[in-house]
Amino acid sequence: MQGLFNFIVKPKGSRYNNIKKIGDKELILNSEIYNHQYVNREAIVVSLPKSVETDISIGDTVIVHHNVFRRWHDQQGVERNSKCYFKEDKYFISIDQIFLYKNNNKWLSLPDYCFVKPLKSEDIFEDKEKPLVGVVKYSNDKLSVQEGDLIGFTPNSEYEFIIDGQRLYRVLSNFITIKYEYQGNEKEYNPSWS
Repeated sequence: MQGLFNFIVKPKGSRYNNIKKIGDKELILNSEIYNHQYVNREAIVVSLPKSVETDISIGDTVIVHHNVFRRWHDQQGVERNSKCYFKEDKYFISIDQIFLYKNNNKWLSLPDYCFVKPLKSEDIFEDKEKPLVGVVKYSNDKLSVQEGDLIGFTPNSEYEFIIDGQRLYRVLSNFITIKYEYQGNEKEYNPSWS
């Protein structure tokens, strides 16, 4: 089966990432279905759309919007699937619900997005993380910033993801405000809970 405008994907693993293995035990981190932080955001591409040109291939891992696999309760309290749900473990998603894809073991972002590593603050009076600044981890050829560039971005434009155990911010290219000279002594901020 192939969609006209939509990809068909299935979750990589289960719908939720709310279990952490510690030694030989499993710890349930969250039991609520509506908390977006524990919804799985990794999917495997099952089918490509007929009318959308893309470099994404069948079998690629993609990072998707948190509402793709999420379940919710309607006004009567009945648990429902997201609007993306198709059948069994398959979901229809559009290209704008995909932010990053892995092809040949290399993560690549889609044209409007880059992924940024937060930096550790050197100021003892500030938060542990330097606000609105980061180093580009994943970019693409259509952006004016490359991987390794030190950038600034607008407030509330960053959206947190955990990718390969590393905490990153997804930032729309329109919200990048400045490209700094990278000194090389900046320290990444990746707390142990991520």
